[in-house]
Amino acid sequence: MFNKTEIEQQVAEFLLQIKAIKLQPNSPFTWASGWKSPIYCDNRTTLSHPAIRTYIRQKLSSLVQDEFGAVACVAGVATAGIPQGVLVAQELGLPFVYVRAKPKEHGTGNLIEGDVFPGQRVIVVEDLISTGKSSLQAVEALRAAGCDVAGLVAIFTYGFDAATENFKKANCRFATLSNYNALIKYAEENQYISKEDVKLLEQWRENPSVWAQKVMPD
Repeated sequence: MFNKTEIEQQVAEFLLQIKAIKLQPNSPFTWASGWKSPIYCDNRTTLSHPAIRTYIRQKLSSLVQDEFGAVACVAGVATAGIPQGVLVAQELGLPFVYVRAKPKEHGTGNLIEGDVFPGQRVIVVEDLISTGKSSLQAVEALRAAGCDVAGLVAIFTYGFDAATENFKKANCRFATLSNYNALIKYAEENQYISKEDVKLLEQWRENPSVWAQKVMPD
């Protein structure tokens, strides 16, 4: 049985433990988008920890089966979704492909690497969901190739309203092992952060693009 709350908390614990997620409300990170953020997530770190890697592989595979049923192929989103997707495909005994961010600029010009077929039911694997735009580009590429995309699974989501709306518009379901709310709850209960930090983290999630100007105007 897939115990959602237990898994959310366990994954949050693992990600904080190995510093795959770092929380710095008073010394924010700068994302590639230019946003200032009190959180930084790099789930590739899980690959360096065999026990955690195995747990995530098994739980992502169970999530696929419980939420989406039988699928015929696993597709990873380049680049961070590729290793997670390979692990899930191996666990489920399924073919694997991956989707590039843009077509290869030489040779065959492939956007999808590997064999997919019209009508094939595919699950997409990602490491992290922020706004969902890059993930949904991969979904659209697979649909353009004739695939039946069952949905998408990921290790973690920030839980932005924009992501929920983007997936809804794309008519694509998604499910994750853990999320921002579960992470903040675990981090506070286990003294990774203070109550004051929680307020800053909650404010950021409400409006990340302008958060820094409001809380650190100088």
